[in-house]
Amino acid sequence: MTGSRLNIRLGCAEAGFGRLARMFLMTLVAVALFALPSPPARAADCKPEETLRWRGGTLRVENDLVAGTDKNYTNGVSLTLISHDLEGKLRPRCLPLPVGLYARLLNEADSKFSDKAGAETAGQNLVVRIGQNMYTPEDMKRTDLIENDRPYAGLLYMGLGWNRRVHPEDRSYEMLDQRELTLGVIGPMSLAREAQNLVHDIRGFERFDGWDNQLGNEPALLLTMERKYKPYVRGAVHRGWGADAVGGWALRLGNIETSASVSLELRAGRNIPNDFGSYSIRPGAENRPPSSLSRLAETRPDSSRAPRPGIHAFLNMEAKAVGWDFSLDGNLFRKSHSVDRKPLVAQAAAGFSSQWIVGGHGMRLAFMRVWRTREFGQQSERAHSFGSVAFSMDF
Repeated sequence: MTGSRLNIRLGCAEAGFGRLARMFLMTLVAVALFALPSPPARAADCKPEETLRWRGGTLRVENDLVAGTDKNYTNGVSLTLISHDLEGKLRPRCLPLPVGLYARLLNEADSKFSDKAGAETAGQNLVVRIGQNMYTPEDMKRTDLIENDRPYAGLLYMGLGWNRRVHPEDRSYEMLDQRELTLGVIGPMSLAREAQNLVHDIRGFERFDGWDNQLGNEPALLLTMERKYKPYVRGAVHRGWGADAVGGWALRLGNIETSASVSLELRAGRNIPNDFGSYSIRPGAENRPPSSLSRLAETRPDSSRAPRPGIHAFLNMEAKAVGWDFSLDGNLFRKSHSVDRKPLVAQAAAGFSSQWIVGGHGMRLAFMRVWRTREFGQQSERAHSFGSVAFSMDF
């Protein structure tokens, strides 16, 4: 009997792995569409700095296992590709078709954003992000609908965003403006159930038995607008020992999340990178700002502006007003399970980040522990905690 149950579990794990493999292949195809060069006939008069070339990538993995729990926001993973700087005014005809269409849409929706991108003090780049988030209630063995706990929910998504970095003349600070369009799917098509079952089977953990009650399938959409501020620094790092602060605000609109937030990050350490801080996986935006200084091959190692190894600690604080959260409010286009969402949520994260250079490639590793206040009225704990690890590399 035990052998039969084991064979059933192995068979289910193989089926789950097959679905995840197909999802992975489809994702590679989607990313390839963004990476394809423009047709020669269209790109003949385009300069290299006006076309899309990849500069690096970031892998983020999050889980609440570090807090000894397996509930609420229980796991997240994202993979991001970051482009080199796109210099001058945006020329959609010099970009791959999906990216060019998005550039035109961005220009129609926010013409000031693209107009200012051609300014002498501005730089811009593109980020493409894919990811999956999953959410579960506290009781993993109940198979019925747990009405007083959060729904089983999964999200599979792809985001396409533009970053614009500006140093206003005669000012001691600089800004990072971000615009991101995120598309995805909520429900069984997100493959959250299969992903969790596969990982639990591999690690020998018990499965959650209530996934039949997860939110139904529906398309997911999110539009994100974000701005950050920090002291202006010339060079890839703030050389030597030092400290700084990064402040910002964000607006998000869609059936993934609708919210407004403000944030503040405090950093202290040696050779703090000239970026806009660290954070956990969240809807919209990616912190790899435009900076030609990241091109190690084009920057002399002895230059005062060159990248350097370093390490720093950080404390990130965020306050958010939430109007909609699919993982709590449920499906938007159909009737589903939901809970009493809290309109105000606070989050704090503490951790460290280090960067180094290996074989002429910049690398970075960041770890943080995140604490988030109660998100819905029936939540049994005052705060939920999880860990986040991010590894970045310049190609």
